[in-house]
Amino acid sequence: MRTVLLTLLASTVLAFTGAAAFLYSGIYNVAATDPHWPATHWLMETARMRSIQAHAADIAVPANLSDEARIINGTEHFAAHCASCHSAPGVPRGESAEGMYPKPPALSDATKRYSDAQLFWILKNGIKMSGMPSWADHGNEELWDVVAFLRKLDGMTSEQYGGLVMKTIMRGGQHHHAAAEAETGAGEAHGDHQSMPGMITSEAADDHHH
Repeated sequence: MRTVLLTLLASTVLAFTGAAAFLYSGIYNVAATDPHWPATHWLMETARMRSIQAHAADIAVPANLSDEARIINGTEHFAAHCASCHSAPGVPRGESAEGMYPKPPALSDATKRYSDAQLFWILKNGIKMSGMPSWADHGNEELWDVVAFLRKLDGMTSEQYGGLVMKTIMRGGQHHHAAAEAETGAGEAHGDHQSMPGMITSEAADDHHH
């Protein structure tokens, strides 16, 4: 028995020493241009999914996520804070998001990959080492509004999305009101046409692809 214990102890010490040597050697490339090793990717993906499932298990989902008011409110938050990274119907993700790793995914199929409770938990808490921030300071009701919007995003056309964004602007949504004023001022100063927040003009789309 003593021999077995000594062997296990020696193996543990060697494993720890090897891991420490690897860590301090700097061999592992943390650059965003270098994809994870398959084993690292599997480990992080498994940990992420299991963590989300476990922490969201007891979250109660509101019964009124199909209300139009919630969907419009969620559109406002999404257009102001999410579209630049995750894209939206007719809106490509921004250049900074293109250089991120992992790259922020399009969310058109988010409700197929996550439950409503899981989406809420992700929005509220963010995800480490992914670039996804926590939006806890925006309040639970606003985050449930975003979930309501995401439930409608699958199959949404650019025209439908543009219509929802316009409704938030016409309603005087706080996110868009401030951003629209800033963009209008910039347009007047430079003589350029500015697009609405979370949207893109046809000219801008052409420039993005060229």
